[in-house]
Amino acid sequence: MASNSVPPSPPNPMGNAAAGDSAAELLLRAAALVPPAHYALAALLLACAFLYRFLEFHLIGDLLRGLRGGRVALTFHPASHVYHRVASKCRSLHGRYLATPWLASPHLQTLFLSISGRPPSFTYRRQLYTVRDGGTIALDWLLASDCEEADVGFCDGVISRDDSTPLVVVIPGLTSDSTAAYVKHLVFSMASKGWNVVVGNHRGLGGISITSDCFYNAGWTEDFREIVNYLHQKYPQAPLFAVGTSIGANILVKYLGEEGEGIPVAGAVSICSPWDLLVTNRFIQRKLVQRCYDKALAIGLKGYAKLHQPVLARLANWEDIRKSRSIREFDHHATCVVAKYETVDTFYRRCSSANYISNVSVPLLCISALDDPLCTREAIPWDECRANKNIVLATTHNGGHLAFFQGLTAGKLWWVGAVSEFLLALHDSPCMHRQKAQEHSLHTSLESSIDKSPYVNFMEDGMVTAVTNDDANNSDSDNPISNEMELRNGMVDVQQNGIATEIQNECDGNRSQENVTPAQGPVGSQEQPKQNIDKIQDAIAPVKISINQLIRSQGRSVWLLAYIAFVTSWPFLGALGFILFRKKIRNSLPAKRL
Repeated sequence: MASNSVPPSPPNPMGNAAAGDSAAELLLRAAALVPPAHYALAALLLACAFLYRFLEFHLIGDLLRGLRGGRVALTFHPASHVYHRVASKCRSLHGRYLATPWLASPHLQTLFLSISGRPPSFTYRRQLYTVRDGGTIALDWLLASDCEEADVGFCDGVISRDDSTPLVVVIPGLTSDSTAAYVKHLVFSMASKGWNVVVGNHRGLGGISITSDCFYNAGWTEDFREIVNYLHQKYPQAPLFAVGTSIGANILVKYLGEEGEGIPVAGAVSICSPWDLLVTNRFIQRKLVQRCYDKALAIGLKGYAKLHQPVLARLANWEDIRKSRSIREFDHHATCVVAKYETVDTFYRRCSSANYISNVSVPLLCISALDDPLCTREAIPWDECRANKNIVLATTHNGGHLAFFQGLTAGKLWWVGAVSEFLLALHDSPCMHRQKAQEHSLHTSLESSIDKSPYVNFMEDGMVTAVTNDDANNSDSDNPISNEMELRNGMVDVQQNGIATEIQNECDGNRSQENVTPAQGPVGSQEQPKQNIDKIQDAIAPVKISINQLIRSQGRSVWLLAYIAFVTSWPFLGALGFILFRKKIRNSLPAKRL
């Protein structure tokens, strides 16, 4: 009988493990058999996935869309002429935006813009401008012509007074000046289109020292207002446009809302505005990556403060400023102290441009990226922009903060081309804003200080006080924009803003009667008409002064004032004429009638 043989059992890959080994030990032994290279690859994939989410990459989404990019979304009022006549002609606003593939992240775009940006190479012309309070601002010019000083002379002005070439004023962002990459991209693009461009650097930036106790901030519009008035007075024939970037965009929109209709700006563009400073400040303190931006901007602000430490240390606590680790702390220790705001939130609320959108009367294009790492989409005033017929809001899914790189080489910024198209279309359209002539006449020339005007005096604290009548009358001949009033051949000429109105004097009829009636009476009666005319002119003088003062203080229609002066002065002049010529009237009447 054959014996049954048992086949040998296969070898145990786990080795001679004891029967009592736990599942965890068995799992660890199995994991030890995996090659280390596989673990390294898995770790790399996990890190890439984390970075993809952390840095908000969108390359996979771009690939799934066939590298066509996302459409530009436009928000506007249905009856907006700015959209139908201007924005509708801009191809960039009706196309798609595709970011540079190797910069398919808002953080990479923003970082690359701050590090390099690949700006064009050119040289500015610098003009130092002193504002009312003694502060100094650097105006950096780039003309449409060649930038070299050998081709275009620079003598107290960059362009001639009668030049009608459009002029663009650029406001840089926080702690930025005319040397920033995005500013140079915009300036060179507009100059190459045949426009003149000037960059209004903030106080203390651009290599200029602080020469007063005033510093700029996110809501400081006085410097830009004075620059605009100066440029408009110096070059009245040149259409004036404005472009603001980041904090400069907040300043620009706030200025447009403050001025309303009485503004010399023909059109404007806002790029990546924070809109609501309080919401934006809370956003950059929310996530880890945003807190990195917050600290980086705080370092930049402290570097700006260190440049002007002698002045700032006298106005605020320097140690607190030096220890600031965020924008909010810097604003608490520096901005609120110098600008005299009660709290940081008060400063943010009062200086947010979103509060002034409803009063903007200038064609305005606003461009924002929904993935902006600094200016969150939560602060974009969608409804307010849609309610204003003068505003067109353009938003893109990608772009970062002021970056919007496009092309494989990242040599262009998408928003720069959109700005050029919009301003060129606006300049060729009837939608350009034109300042009212009545308000234009109230702006004084910046060659002479404003406090020399016979209308008002500007005090050091910004208050406006009226001057006395004597001072106003004495300064009529010196004021370049004062209303002129002359008495010529019995006609009172009232001139204001190129509009002449003639007020007929009642003495014309008296003069004609005197010329027809032969002179009678004793010797010396021939001089009596001249004396009577002098008396009439002396009587008209108070009326002339009253009309002049009314025109200055009220600025109402000259025709209405002429009518009022004629009606009110007729009884007075009639009674005066009867008193002066009563002897002649009695002598000319027959004795029987007497």
